[in-house]
Amino acid sequence: MASRRAGIRRGCAGGAADPPVVLIRRAVARDAGRLTRLVRKSAAYGGRYAAMVAGYRVGADYIAAHRVFVAVDAADDDRLLGFYSLIVDPPELDLMFVADDAQGLGIGRRLFGHLRGEARDAGLSTVRIVAHPPAEGFYRSVGARRTGTVPANPPRVMWDRPELALSTE
Repeated sequence: MASRRAGIRRGCAGGAADPPVVLIRRAVARDAGRLTRLVRKSAAYGGRYAAMVAGYRVGADYIAAHRVFVAVDAADDDRLLGFYSLIVDPPELDLMFVADDAQGLGIGRRLFGHLRGEARDAGLSTVRIVAHPPAEGFYRSVGARRTGTVPANPPRVMWDRPELALSTE
């Protein structure tokens, strides 16, 4: 699939900067280490949530097996802004992360829009999302609806998680 480009705005002390262009492209094996670091260092998984990502690995095998897309700064492909992973069968958003230093720039919304298009292109009508509890509000704000709760699964996941569904329509 062709890459989708989307501009984002970033303010600076002297006024508005030229908005950088975000490129969303298919992840490749060489992205694996960067994706793993983004997951493990995510501030969203600090404190009591840290166990969920401790030791987590996004490997080249995972990237080859799933639809993994990265958002990078189009002017600097080494600047990873975020990524998501769509599993097609059964349809589920497996991972979605935005780099801490890119929070609030609209990267998550761009990735989510791309996800919806990918799912639709794959013939999916609905995508399941089992959300990190603090992320539920974001998913609802971009159109997912709450369908239930996934109970805790100790020792890895010690808390219940919201389950949502995203219509691709």
